[in-house]
Amino acid sequence: MTRPAAAPSAEATPSQARRRLAAPTVAMLPRIADSLSFLYLDIVRIHQDDTGVRAEVTSEQRGTETVYLPTAALSCVLLGPGTSITARALATFARHGTTVVITGSGGVRTYAAALPASLTTTWLERQTRAWADDDQRLAVATAMYEKRFGGGTVPPGTSLAQLRGLEGQRVKAHYRLLAQQYRIGRFRRAYDPASWDTQDPVNLALSSANTCLYGIVHAAILALGCSPALGYVHSGNQQAFVYDVADLYKADLTLPLAFSLHNSTNPEAQARRSFRDGLRLFKLLPRIVTDIQDLLAPGSGQDIPDPEEQLVDLWDPVTGPVPAGTNHAPNT
Repeated sequence: MTRPAAAPSAEATPSQARRRLAAPTVAMLPRIADSLSFLYLDIVRIHQDDTGVRAEVTSEQRGTETVYLPTAALSCVLLGPGTSITARALATFARHGTTVVITGSGGVRTYAAALPASLTTTWLERQTRAWADDDQRLAVATAMYEKRFGGGTVPPGTSLAQLRGLEGQRVKAHYRLLAQQYRIGRFRRAYDPASWDTQDPVNLALSSANTCLYGIVHAAILALGCSPALGYVHSGNQQAFVYDVADLYKADLTLPLAFSLHNSTNPEAQARRSFRDGLRLFKLLPRIVTDIQDLLAPGSGQDIPDPEEQLVDLWDPVTGPVPAGTNHAPNT
């Protein structure tokens, strides 16, 4: 009598076991509300081994140092200068729903991004609905104005053109206040790339600082899955929404910095260094995300859904999203 063939061994090799341990499961993937949010890395090599994604730094003094990254708990990774990443590591970030953004030093510019297929469309849909409806678009623009200048500062029935006029008056008043504070006389905002070298130090510093701010705002918008092009005040540009959101922070960040550099011999470089030192803009990211969510869904307090809980919905104009993966044919 012939003995039956032996069943394949259930025991895995150590290498296979490590791979299984590193593979994500639904239970392991955290909700974005519980996420570590953003991580900035520069001058580092990122690659995947059998255990997970790790970052390596090599120096003469300390040799090679390794840190494993909690990929499933990150919503966005910003990669600065001197960073390299392997295809396997990038694929792991995508599998875990992590947005990867290529930035300048300290996150002061955004050059490119890789968005995971599992990134929720919740905020993009809300942004698009509000952008496509004139009344909702005006409501978002008004909310932006009141975030900058205080609640109740917009009279009822104010049009978008009137809102721009109110904003212009407030900004000019802020310019006058800062000019008096730094005793530089009358200031006029000018942005003219054709005559860049003839501009005064404050305008040069302000243009440079604003560019830095646009980079970190761009990163936050991409991490949420929103479109940088669909603005509510600005339009006709691929960064229209970036400009809208960045305006919320200029009075606190870029304007005081620019006026403080009115005697600088190299205001552009000093403005960039000021933001890079201590990752000042990087620390602004959680606030930017919260402000965008509040603008697009005021008072909702709704968490972004975990993409692993519901991979995709079907759209219905009457009932809203309905579950996918279900046969919706009527019973006969």
